[in-house]
Amino acid sequence: MKTFFTYFILFLIYSFVGWAIEVVVTFNKDKKFVNRGFLLGPYCPIYGFSSIIMILYLSRYRSSFVTVFLLAVVVCSIMEYLVSYIMEKLFKARWWDYSNRKFNINGRVCLENSIWFGLLGALLIYIINPFLSSVIAMISDKVLIILGSVLLVIFITDLIISLNVTIKIKNTITKLIKKDSTEDFNHKIKEIINGKILNRRLFKAFPKIKINVKDKVIDFKNNIKEKIEKK
Repeated sequence: MKTFFTYFILFLIYSFVGWAIEVVVTFNKDKKFVNRGFLLGPYCPIYGFSSIIMILYLSRYRSSFVTVFLLAVVVCSIMEYLVSYIMEKLFKARWWDYSNRKFNINGRVCLENSIWFGLLGALLIYIINPFLSSVIAMISDKVLIILGSVLLVIFITDLIISLNVTIKIKNTITKLIKKDSTEDFNHKIKEIINGKILNRRLFKAFPKIKINVKDKVIDFKNNIKEKIEKK
């Protein structure tokens, strides 16, 4: 149990660090704060999962920096590609797109990001994780389990709420597109994007989703136009 909560707390820490990196990068680009992340809380699980995988499997190669760096590039790139693919299949939307960057693979991963992930992975293995692991090791088993349990409940609750919001958005858009009528279509789409606080936060965090929604609107209108012209 202690081992599980040790890794879970590390997972949350690295997820938070990833979230902070995303926020800083977005702020430098757009000059405004955006809560980057699929979940409501300040964490990006993809960073946490990637970090735990690297800790478990890359630590044995510590004697070779080049090996650690290259494996970190591979692990993070695979994780990013898989998450992008799975989320697109589940929610019918592309959450990020690197198509405009050089050396990208299907717009899901790109060389520039992968190199940065490799460097961060090496930093994780050689400096960050040894330090954090030693700090967590000083926490008593009882405190660690209680703290981990509370954080786990919060995380699961956040996950359920966020998934529920995303699924509702997806289902609403799907129903609208299937309707053979343009009545209130634009109005409904605007309601989805600008409606509830959780919806707005999600679209701000991943503006690519908004573009996908608008693309679906255009495709829908074109289909209606084609049907009318054929009559």
